[in-house]
Order: sequence, then C-alpha cells, then structure tokens
Amino acid sequence: MTSDYSSMMDPAAAGAMAGAMMIYYLIVLVVAVISIVGMWKMFAKAGRPGWAAIVPFYNMYCLFDIAWGNGWMFLLTFIPCVGAVFQIILCFKIASAYGRGVGFGFGLLFLSPIFYMILGFGDADYIGPQ
Repeated sequence: MTSDYSSMMDPAAAGAMAGAMMIYYLIVLVVAVISIVGMWKMFAKAGRPGWAAIVPFYNMYCLFDIAWGNGWMFLLTFIPCVGAVFQIILCFKIASAYGRGVGFGFGLLFLSPIFYMILGFGDADYIGPQ
C-alpha cells in the first residue's frame, strides 16, 4: 500500500508552520548575534582577543580564565551535574570579576546575552578574579 504524504497536511497549515519556524530562527539568530557582540566587547575589556567569542570551546576557556584566572577549569563543565553547578557559579564569578554584585550575577544567569552587552558596552571595568 502506498501513501501520498502531500494530502496529509493542509497547505495553509504547512505555510503557517513554515512562517512560525522562520520567526523562531530569526529570534535565535538575533540572540546569538547579541551574545557574540557582548562577549566580544567583554573579552576585549578583559584583555582577551575579541574573536574568541566565536570559537566554541575557546570562548568557554576565556570565560573561565576571566572568572577564575584558570581557563582549564572549563573542562569541569563536561562532567554531568558538576558542569551545571560550575556554569551557575561562573555567572557570579564573572559578575565579581567586573566589579558587579550578586544581582548582576543572577542577570547573567537568566539573561546572559543582555548582561554580556551591559558588561561589554557599559562602564564596568575588568578588575580580575575575586
């Protein structure tokens, strides 16, 4: 028995689904660009190369180097459960490395692309790992 998949979905529903997916991908692209630009400026303030924001594992190395002074600690994020805890701690360590408080750490935790932009383009100066 053969089946004709073209008759299984209404063309209007398929168009609506495609439109929704396009909007979703556009939002993801905008968030990714905002994250990269914010991290680029944040890395530049910390004396790291800005292009490191676009290199997948090197950007994590740089973030951990900014936060702890030891970039190789990013390898701990590959350990299940331990990695999630270290990612949370990383947000607060980055905030303190730029002279910000716990509230800013929560901002980095929940809205990191926006708070990367605030660190990168704002008046925060890199003071080093605390």
